[in-house]
Amino acid sequence: MNIANFIITVDLGGTKILSALVDAQNEIVGKVKLPTDVTKGADFIVECIAKSINQLFVNHNISEKNIRAIAMGVPGTVNPISGMLSNAPNLGIRDFNIKEALQKSYKIPVLLENDVNLAALGIKNHEFDNKVNNMLVVFIGTGIGGALIFNGNIYRGTNYFAGEIGHMLVNSKGEFSSGKGSKSFEMIASRTAIVENINRKISKGNKSNILEFVNNGKIKSSALANAVESGDKLVIKEMKKALKVIGSVLGSVTTLLNIDTIVLGGGVVEAMSDFVIPEVQKSFKKVVLPEPGKNVKIVATNLGDDAPLYGGISLVEEFLTN
Repeated sequence: MNIANFIITVDLGGTKILSALVDAQNEIVGKVKLPTDVTKGADFIVECIAKSINQLFVNHNISEKNIRAIAMGVPGTVNPISGMLSNAPNLGIRDFNIKEALQKSYKIPVLLENDVNLAALGIKNHEFDNKVNNMLVVFIGTGIGGALIFNGNIYRGTNYFAGEIGHMLVNSKGEFSSGKGSKSFEMIASRTAIVENINRKISKGNKSNILEFVNNGKIKSSALANAVESGDKLVIKEMKKALKVIGSVLGSVTTLLNIDTIVLGGGVVEAMSDFVIPEVQKSFKKVVLPEPGKNVKIVATNLGDDAPLYGGISLVEEFLTN
């Protein structure tokens, strides 16, 4: 088999690398997931990416000759043209040309994009069938990442930093503030922040049954969802506090940008969207001005972890067309 009918699309995260093989019908036909060890540096992470890609070759009895291009989403500020990853806090990487490093292993084109930008592209093209014009995508997990679609296109900003909603300074009510008690949005409302608050209150004697749903000592999104479903008062309270902040921030951003669709994703949303969306909508409506807030849809993506992978398909199609 020597025909280049496939593409590889990769989602590089702070805890895992998810690589997928996509066929000529844009169907994902295989995946490989490997852990990300950020303590060993950028070069080691690139080796792991290559390992995941090569494992797809082995699993499907193909080689680089069968691949049209590789598309990868990275969690940080990346120049998609030069491949320079200027800042990726969750990977512990600064000023590293990840495209150049990966390109040493492959002769085929390597395309890069911010991970949430890539997810937004996947959601726009594969979930909304390219029928949304002005959209904000927010993923809630280890941190909080965002992406903007204006007039049907990704808006990257002057220095490719647009959409980094998680780094905006807010207070505990979700109000924009740089005063005392202000933190970055993700330090207040990400899964990491929620879990830290729950652990701190448990250590102070507050009751919770969440540890019944924990494996390997880590509270994941699934454990939060199970605790909420079981009626755990502490977890429900902390979740509602975070979701109130999220709704408030989204309301203010919508007043500024006048978008028509907000799509939420990430582990927390995927695990309990029926709980998350109504809570976010409630505080959103209290903050957004009536005119820009009119008819705004707030929904959970149904692509889950595959959103960046589908975005990679769109990125390759755009590259090959142009």
